[in-house]
Amino acid sequence: MIFVDSALNNRIESGRPLKVGVVGCGFLGSALIRQIIERIDGMEVSCVASRSPEKVVELLRSLKSGCPSYSEISELTKLNQGIAEGKLCVTADPLLMCQADEIEVILDASGSIEQGAQVAIQCIESGKHLVLINAELDATIGPILYKKARQHGLVFSGTDGDQPGSQLNLFRFVKTAGLTPLVCGNIKGLQDHYRTPKTQESFAREWGQNPTMVTSFADGTKISFEQALVANATGFKVSQRGMIGMQFKGHVDQLTEKYDFEMLEAFGGIIDYVVGPQPGPGVYVIASELDPDRQHYLKYFKMGHGPLYSFYTPYHLCHLEAPMTAARVALLNDAAIEPIAGPVVDVVAIAKKDLVPGDVIDGIGGFTTYGVCENSTVVREKNFLPIGLSENCVLKNEVKIDTPITWDDVTKPQSSLVQKLWEEQNFVFFNS
Repeated sequence: MIFVDSALNNRIESGRPLKVGVVGCGFLGSALIRQIIERIDGMEVSCVASRSPEKVVELLRSLKSGCPSYSEISELTKLNQGIAEGKLCVTADPLLMCQADEIEVILDASGSIEQGAQVAIQCIESGKHLVLINAELDATIGPILYKKARQHGLVFSGTDGDQPGSQLNLFRFVKTAGLTPLVCGNIKGLQDHYRTPKTQESFAREWGQNPTMVTSFADGTKISFEQALVANATGFKVSQRGMIGMQFKGHVDQLTEKYDFEMLEAFGGIIDYVVGPQPGPGVYVIASELDPDRQHYLKYFKMGHGPLYSFYTPYHLCHLEAPMTAARVALLNDAAIEPIAGPVVDVVAIAKKDLVPGDVIDGIGGFTTYGVCENSTVVREKNFLPIGLSENCVLKNEVKIDTPITWDDVTKPQSSLVQKLWEEQNFVFFNS
């Protein structure tokens, strides 16, 4: 944080604010835009791309700091001109925004997998850094996108403030302190695989969110995407399909008594989540230390007797922290979280109810499936269907509730950019 703070102060002193573009103006995107404009010095939103430009204009007019000068555009020349004149440009075309001359980094808060893939590829072609607040895309084809970006000298990154980035910050801290991380975990308050947009409708309405997105939070799909990102960034695996996911009402520090040390060492580290511990929400890392001298000091610092030690962050403040990732990426060339190589864990589609031939999978946060983590080698051995590629697949076979769906069970929809990139990812990391 100190380094990012200093880097932004340098931009303030030089009179050259970091110019960012934002994709999406939904629940998260609008909060992010408001945060940067009203609270972050040394950074400015130069363009917002949204399928509903009128929502962006409505947001700008509601800002407590006053409505900035803005221009609605649909041509690259006018976009570049507007940004040069200091206007906040609004467009329905995110690919156009990625081509703008002065924008240094794009933040994707769209939650769309197909559009997100298009934005990522356009960022690479246009020489733009990218911050993905889009775990659905990241967990599905992140490794191939990050590889392409690095080959072009660009930084793609997940975000601080979202659980994966928060875990990686903690993971890096623990490693730097000389301990050995063995669990990277997410803290949840609710997990029910059978929630649907119908059951989550009132909650979504109360908070101004999309019912399908809220359903993905409740049915475990979102946390699976998030933990897959952590696995891909650390090399940690799942100890069982779906992770352990224990219910635990005690303090997170007591988790050191709930994990089997020998099992963790055998795996070399796992991703996991816990439902209900205190304090929450937040993230945790369980690490080991076997040296008696170091254990002596850890005991003195009230960290316990070992060999497992608990570290946690009792919050994650997504849109409040995400701008720091934009600065971290563009000014320090440092990613909050990125894959270390190819996929380690994927998120596979599990039947939320008995499915029969002719049923159409309605995708993430729907009525037909939920997503769980599985080790990538198993996913390919069993030919499991990633939930990020499941939407509009048509069932050919019966699939019972709580059963993984395979590619053999479905007819694939028309090929998409995401599908092509996923196939390329398989070839690069599993067949080369």
